[in-house]
Amino acid sequence: MGLRINDTIPNLTVETDEGTFALHDWIGDSWAILFSHPKDFTPVCTTEFGAVAQLADEWEKRGTKVLGISIDGVEEHKKWKKDIESTSGAKAGFPIVADEGLELAKAFDMLPAEAYMPDGRTPADSATVRVVFIVGPDKQLKLSMTYPMNVGRNFAEVLRALDGLQTAARENVATPANWTVGQDVVVPMGVSDEDAIAKYGSIDTKLPYLRMAKLPE
Repeated sequence: MGLRINDTIPNLTVETDEGTFALHDWIGDSWAILFSHPKDFTPVCTTEFGAVAQLADEWEKRGTKVLGISIDGVEEHKKWKKDIESTSGAKAGFPIVADEGLELAKAFDMLPAEAYMPDGRTPADSATVRVVFIVGPDKQLKLSMTYPMNVGRNFAEVLRALDGLQTAARENVATPANWTVGQDVVVPMGVSDEDAIAKYGSIDTKLPYLRMAKLPE
């Protein structure tokens, strides 16, 4: 059975190009984004890791750590980071897990338990290892996205989703389609009109079950 929303992620001890640590210890009291790829020195993933590097200030503003995952080794990661930095113009200041034994990929259900990597493997052998996981400070999975080999991940959307998750957790609200910071939020159905008005000042009742409100400044 794969990880589901609100499951606690496995507390694996992982080796990275920046040292060895247990996942729960590394996350600490932060939010975390784990993003994986099937092989170092591949074109789409190089652009993706560059995009993550360019967003370093945005992750920091949101109290969020980022962790790359690959089933190549530490030395490959260190060499690949030079390519990532040269093409993106940003420092890749996040660790990358060297998941050569597939422990993390299997524990997170990115690969089946019986999977192994053949000699001379290509990215196609580990194609399903292209997932984004957002994890809360409680070490629980809050969101996951899986992408195919030929479509680059949209990290602006990952950032938007992170904003939504953090706002929902902090304010006890939901966010509507295409929501961005500053827009109206959805009042939870379990909150009465009276309590919502007391909290937000006013509500916009579009349907009996769809009420919008603006968060206090």
